Amino acid sequence: MPVTLPFEMTLFNSPFWDNFALLVGQILLILIIVWIVFVIAMVALIVLSIKRKHLYFPMLLRPVLAFTEGAVATGCQVLGVDATQLMEFLIKIDNDVNTTAFAAVPVENRAVFFPQCLRSSNCPARLTPDGLKCVSCGRCGLGSVIPPLEEAGYKTFLIPGSTFIKRMVKKYRPQAMIGVGCILEVKEGLEMGKRISMITLGVVTKTDGCVETTMDWDELLEVASIGLPEPIVRREPEAKSDQ
Repeated sequence: MPVTLPFEMTLFNSPFWDNFALLVGQILLILIIVWIVFVIAMVALIVLSIKRKHLYFPMLLRPVLAFTEGAVATGCQVLGVDATQLMEFLIKIDNDVNTTAFAAVPVENRAVFFPQCLRSSNCPARLTPDGLKCVSCGRCGLGSVIPPLEEAGYKTFLIPGSTFIKRMVKKYRPQAMIGVGCILEVKEGLEMGKRISMITLGVVTKTDGCVETTMDWDELLEVASIGLPEPIVRREPEAKSDQ
């Protein structure tokens, strides 16, 4: 049964409110159209950057992608860019944006975090409160980069899990860090760096997996040498026997 009010509601029954509602609708429509055009432009820039292997307007893309990543990812997939390519692109953008700030940090205030999957399945390293301690046994490439990194001033950590990163950051308080790992781990590490206001660069391993993954060690040292007067050079460790 309809309810009859004892008075007539005339507040919204006026030309003013009709015009106001029309204006709000027009503004919303314009904003939606602008947003769609903006997303299309971002997708075009990303696809162009990936195809030509050159970053276009990274300082613009990174903050915009923080708000439109879902829509942009869908648009990229439509144009043939898969999720892995997009994540690689996002990592490159973050690295490019953070490079100048990273270069300004003294090397003694930097840290490198390695995943344990890079070590040999016969690794003799022992677990300590600061992670696994590499002994440069020669069974994997870690022994060729950790000593020169530490000699240059870096703090290095071979970690058995991502929780170690937060613990070591809290304990040693570096101002900048390099995260090494598979593409998903690096992306998560860069996001964590933003949350804790840490200058972070990422280096992706060449292969994925949990055991004996591989990476481009020279690429890592090139990134670690950013802002240093002399590049850090890889050193081949002497292979040791299993005895």
